[in-house]
Amino acid sequence: MILATLASITAIVLPSTVLPSTAAEPTRAMWIELSAKAISVRGVTASDTPLTPRALERRAALRTLPGLVDAHDVPISLDRVRSIVATGADLRTQSRWLNAVSVNATDAEIRAIARLPFVAKVSPLHRSRPDTPRDDTPIDSQGGVAALEYGLMTDQLLEIDVPSMHLRGFHGEGMIIGILDSGFNRVHEAFHSVDHPLDVIAEWDFVSNDANTGIETGDDPNQHNHGTWILGTIAAYMPGSAIGAAFKAKFVLAKTEVYATETIIEEDYYVAGLEFIEAQGADLATSSLGYIDWYTPEMLDGLTAITTRGVNIATANGLVCLTAAGNDGHDTNPATHTIIAPSDAFNVITCGAANSDGTIAGFSSDGPTADGRLKPEVLARGVAVASVHSTNATGFSAVSGTSLSTPLIAGATALVMQARSELGVAGIRAALFATASDFVANGVTDPLFVRGYGVISTIAAARSGRRAADVNFDGIVDAADLTSVLASWGVCADVDPATGFCACDFDADGTIGGTDLATILSAWGM
Repeated sequence: MILATLASITAIVLPSTVLPSTAAEPTRAMWIELSAKAISVRGVTASDTPLTPRALERRAALRTLPGLVDAHDVPISLDRVRSIVATGADLRTQSRWLNAVSVNATDAEIRAIARLPFVAKVSPLHRSRPDTPRDDTPIDSQGGVAALEYGLMTDQLLEIDVPSMHLRGFHGEGMIIGILDSGFNRVHEAFHSVDHPLDVIAEWDFVSNDANTGIETGDDPNQHNHGTWILGTIAAYMPGSAIGAAFKAKFVLAKTEVYATETIIEEDYYVAGLEFIEAQGADLATSSLGYIDWYTPEMLDGLTAITTRGVNIATANGLVCLTAAGNDGHDTNPATHTIIAPSDAFNVITCGAANSDGTIAGFSSDGPTADGRLKPEVLARGVAVASVHSTNATGFSAVSGTSLSTPLIAGATALVMQARSELGVAGIRAALFATASDFVANGVTDPLFVRGYGVISTIAAARSGRRAADVNFDGIVDAADLTSVLASWGVCADVDPATGFCACDFDADGTIGGTDLATILSAWGM
């Protein structure tokens, strides 16, 4: 439904009385905020929105705002869009959440738009400073392969205890992950496994306004590198070489970023992409993009930046959101910060970058927000992270940046959400934070606002508030847990990489036997 809306707007025919812009007239990217939408006396219903049944289902379970839908979800009036386009301006995109559209327009067109009776505010869009990776080093697909089947991705997944969740049967089944990025080149063989091929259920290119987020004619040669690395970190499946954190999840892809730095870049595309992901029923959205150059430090207050405001609405709708903290480094002064928008959003999970030993990466940005909140909040490996090569269908790359720690945490978060479906945005945040390395060790967060709660533990977050005998984390010790114990009976065959023991080896003696069975029976029904 949302795709049809976008297509119909681009097909608008301008009245013959409008004088078209000439090639000689320079245009600027402008953000047009509108007055309140006209809502019928019956109020807003789901039929007035582009939300899929799955999106409504997620909202019913996890939304923190009243009801299922509200005025934010109603598309902008087509009459208003036509009036703006009739000035001669070129429509870029629109945001139903923020009740705004963006245009490329000449100065004369901007003045005409400002005079329209329903226009509340006109302001410029600006350049972004995307969360650019620090390097991209090709690596041999067989180099560094460990005993596990994760190959090049072994260490980065072990550091955050993802294999422990895979061992228990959580690989992202039933989860929908949305990714906002620069585009996605899906030619790599790790996306085309016979056993677990990449499953993209929806995609939209907000830059070109079409349904192809892959390489298109006219794209910069490097346009799709970044998004492909992010997708590979989560979704790759090539046993012995690379396995992503949530390779059995489904994906919604949004191309929202223009690679070329001389191009005015898109907070507007970002918000439209986030709305698209949420409307498709995604469970979580992750982005490794950021915006800062035109915001002063005091504006990173959770309320000002366009992308930040969009993320606030998304999380209130029950969509778990993750974003990169940035690569501008950190200092020992807790009164200064280098984070980028939208990492200042109130309930976004803001991700910093660690080295392979858990120490902080030198480039990882620090907080706090302008209003003193802790950011970044959690860490994962962000140095020499293995992912698929962005153009070579059989190659792999080592890439550094909070861009890469973020999808690692996103994939891990999807596994926690799969195991603990009752947890909403606040519950997932609490589980990740309370079980992260620094908070477990010290009982407090980093006072310098660099490490936050520390490196996440996927298995510990999923187990949070659960008994040891609750093998599948469903909140009750029952026949399912007993079946797991009986199926694993005897000497441990599958050792948990996080603990060194089997998932059902409660007494940690290397075998699953009578004592472990007794643990199940003593906790039965609890």
